Amino acid sequence: MTGSNRRQEILKNIKESDRPVSGSKLAKDYDVSRQVIVQDIALLRALGYDIISTNRGYVLEGQTCAERVFKVRHTDEQLETELCTIVDLGGQVKNVMVNHKVYGHIEAELGITSRRKVKEFLEDIKSGKSTPLKNITSDYHYHTVTADSEETLGMIEDELRKLGFLVEN
Repeated sequence: MTGSNRRQEILKNIKESDRPVSGSKLAKDYDVSRQVIVQDIALLRALGYDIISTNRGYVLEGQTCAERVFKVRHTDEQLETELCTIVDLGGQVKNVMVNHKVYGHIEAELGITSRRKVKEFLEDIKSGKSTPLKNITSDYHYHTVTADSEETLGMIEDELRKLGFLVEN
């Protein structure tokens, strides 16, 4: 099998899978080293395929399998812990939402996918650029979180519960 054919097969494998495909599995399936798979993924990305590396394997951007809305409450000082917990467990924080008694539903896109993005967001807050939306609703707010599986979302939910952030009605 040529490198080009292998890359097309890898792409097909990732597209058709309902869960992330690990580099180790791809290496075994195509009888090449893990490093060859990493290089193939880099070449596919250079061709314009938006392949994301998660802690469980490779997925195509927009192919995230699971999504859940969490109602949470915490202080400003706990904001970093909340966001890092979600991304460290494999989640992506799409947005923040609040339900205000006068203004109704207010939503802002966040797109937080990594600790680096958490840091950038917190720097914007600390610089005075803005304040957390949760502050207008006594710290109650919602996040839409995406992940590679329902299992990952379950782990995130469990950890938010342990931290005392999850609001359960």
